[in-house]
Amino acid sequence: MSQDILTITEAASFQIKDMMKEHEEENAYLRVTVNGGGCSGLSYGMGFAHEVNENDTLFEQHGIKILVDSESAPIVKDVKIDYKQSMLGGGFTIDNPNAIAACGCGSSFRTASNAGAPEEC
Repeated sequence: MSQDILTITEAASFQIKDMMKEHEEENAYLRVTVNGGGCSGLSYGMGFAHEVNENDTLFEQHGIKILVDSESAPIVKDVKIDYKQSMLGGGFTIDNPNAIAACGCGSSFRTASNAGAPEEC
């Protein structure tokens, strides 16, 4: 296992574990990615994976094995993934200290070194 690239809070880990159980993915990895797109140029992705690729960094937090590919790693370095519950429901929040701009919807961003591929909202 490698050094942690990002942080998943305890609240987020409970939600991720519930999702893994609900989808019968308890043995899967959590893959965190950054893709081109969104109105600010980059967008986050999270999903379950079953294989570790050659360019992946693997680390574990709160019993969840996390994969980040080498292209996404510098963009999500020091990111904090949390889960917030409110009267309207709940959702994951991503705090990225590397982001210099974000769109109003909060799911698209850009960094000083990577503008991504902006699209219309």
